[in-house]
Amino acid sequence: MLTGASVGLWKGGGAGGLAPFSIVTLTLFWLRTPVESWIGTAPIRARTPNELRFVRNTSLALAAVSLSALFWLFWGWQNRALLWIGATAGSAFLVQSVLKRTGRRARAPAQMIGAAGLTATAPAAYYAVTGQLDLIAWSLWAANLLFAINQIQYVHLRIHAAHTTNRSEKLSAGRWFLIGQTILMALLAVACAEQYFRWYAAVAFLPVLFRGFAWFAIKPQPLAIPALGKSELIYAAMFGVFLVVGTQLS
Repeated sequence: MLTGASVGLWKGGGAGGLAPFSIVTLTLFWLRTPVESWIGTAPIRARTPNELRFVRNTSLALAAVSLSALFWLFWGWQNRALLWIGATAGSAFLVQSVLKRTGRRARAPAQMIGAAGLTATAPAAYYAVTGQLDLIAWSLWAANLLFAINQIQYVHLRIHAAHTTNRSEKLSAGRWFLIGQTILMALLAVACAEQYFRWYAAVAFLPVLFRGFAWFAIKPQPLAIPALGKSELIYAAMFGVFLVVGTQLS
């Protein structure tokens, strides 16, 4: 959402539609967890009467706020293109919920499909600011989604390879991740060569690509989940800044 809004504002768009869009996006994002707990599809579920009452009241309050912001966002039948983006994101979350029920093997694919819905906020925020759904909007969606998929693959790799003892075992455990990194570089090269994406914006991927390849070169180390989470948050912040700046350079 921040990358789409920043690029749109940098391009000269107005911030008028950004306030209701941000409220809708955040409240719907916050709404997901209590609703899943309420209906029993989340790993942590509401069980006691007090817990059920709490998640119900929270869900209804967030739904009321999001509904009010939706009226604000679409008042006068404006921002209509956001309906299509919202429908696409909703479909992604629906498919994700179905995949979650199939077992642990589908966890990574489910997260990637969910990421498609979450990263749809990039073109949506860009549209809310500029009123346009152009090549920049869709390239922002693609870039954010590819970055999210890379992070999901990397975190799953680190967890899966937590007990490796040498570089050979790391290569065996991470062969599919290496293939994914190679495909990512190929997609970026083709997109930039065909002028669908800017070379300066592609620089935003260099830190995570380097991080991924470098992991195979260093000696195996114990997995520290909090440290991994913090480092991936830093990579996400770096990616966002480099993507926004790179998109504006010519």
